[in-house]
Amino acid sequence: MNSTVHPPLSVPVAGAGSSSAWWPAGLGAAVAWAALGALTLVWPNKPAGFSDWTYTSELGWFSLVLAAVLALLGLGGRRTAPLLRHLRPLGPWLTALGLGLAAWEVVTAKLGWLPTPFFAPPQSLAEVYVSDWQRLGDSAAHSLVLLGVGIASGALVGFGVGVLMGWSRRAHYWIHPVLRVLGPIPPTALLPISFYFFPSSWSTAVFLIALGTGFPVAVLTWSGVASVNRQFYDVARTLGASEAFLVFRVAIPAALPQVFVGLFMGLGHAFATLVVAEMLGVKSGLGWYLSWAQGWASYSNMYGALLVMALLFSGLISLLFALRDRLLSWQKGVVKW
Repeated sequence: MNSTVHPPLSVPVAGAGSSSAWWPAGLGAAVAWAALGALTLVWPNKPAGFSDWTYTSELGWFSLVLAAVLALLGLGGRRTAPLLRHLRPLGPWLTALGLGLAAWEVVTAKLGWLPTPFFAPPQSLAEVYVSDWQRLGDSAAHSLVLLGVGIASGALVGFGVGVLMGWSRRAHYWIHPVLRVLGPIPPTALLPISFYFFPSSWSTAVFLIALGTGFPVAVLTWSGVASVNRQFYDVARTLGASEAFLVFRVAIPAALPQVFVGLFMGLGHAFATLVVAEMLGVKSGLGWYLSWAQGWASYSNMYGALLVMALLFSGLISLLFALRDRLLSWQKGVVKW
């Protein structure tokens, strides 16, 4: 009897390997951006009480150039495969962005359905970034400094308070009622009192941002330290661990996932507090820029500042995610965010 074992036949799968040859989503994005460029250049703008929206032709040509680049990438074959590995997830978003800008352009510059100056077309943002980049950049830099000092101060104090509460019953007895009463109060509600106790509007803003950040960090750190498995401490004590070792090498590392949850929550409070504090007293910053643009009815500048603010805050959250992934690399695949 012939017992020769034949290797299994490999059945070709339809479309196998074709994903690296071309990029269908990129071609769809190219069509969307080409439509944006065509309607921007060919369709005349509706008169809005002045000569015309500046940078209209620049927006149209930029859209057409981007559409050509996306089309080349979509049809580039295997030569663009290394680049497409990073771009493929962005395909649907590039398409949605092109279509969204096209709809925005139509209802503002072309049809005028949204009244000016409250609503401006996409090219007005280009005018803001070209003509007022210095003031906007200076405001973003001041906001970053203020945000960094406030978040760092609040996170450090909140972390220390949370560890103390989770480790010491006596500290928990005295601190916990204070946190329950004062913690839920919005930091912006303390603005009048803060201006009395602090010498400047900048220090007041730092205090309020730190307060908004510190409360969730303290509560989540306390929860993380208090919920550490007691068997970890028993094993460490059996091996001769000191009290400091139990705190810094057992309790704090085990509580780090909760600490980062508190930091993410604190960032949201810090962003909201930053804008309000800068609107009411700080001489420079994105919140101040928003108030200044609204006072002059320069809504294009206001939308430009909002976009910068969104990118800035999103970048800070991404940095915190990267730090979390590095410090909690041992948790990879265990905790989903």
